[in-house]
Amino acid sequence: MQQQAGNAVVRLGGIELTFLVDETQGSDDLVIFEFLVQPGARVPEPHDHRNVDEFVYGLEGTLTSTVNGEARELKAGESLMIPRGVKHHHANLHDVPAKALVTLNPGSIGKRYFEEVREAMSDGPPDRARMIEIMARYELIVD
Repeated sequence: MQQQAGNAVVRLGGIELTFLVDETQGSDDLVIFEFLVQPGARVPEPHDHRNVDEFVYGLEGTLTSTVNGEARELKAGESLMIPRGVKHHHANLHDVPAKALVTLNPGSIGKRYFEEVREAMSDGPPDRARMIEIMARYELIVD
């Protein structure tokens, strides 16, 4: 099943997510997207998923993933499993774009979540309370 690229992409500042499988295709089981992070891009604050496991596979550049306070450089061909309930954060601390393939299982945090975050950011700097409310609806937990 293939989507048109224009419909599958969500841009959030220096972050671009290209959805390959998501809830708009009727999948409740998986969400899969390419995660492109520009150098120094603003990324979501550290959080955990109450009911979703996250698998990250490096495609290009170096993505710095911090899991339970421990930073790990994820390069092309390397992978990282983040079980539900484990606090994590991703950033690009390098001079070139970083790209990873991300799988979320089950697929409850999909394209619509990121579209809501983009809408919350459309009027300038996001209101932290509003962002936390959106995250909570999708069972993402922040401190």
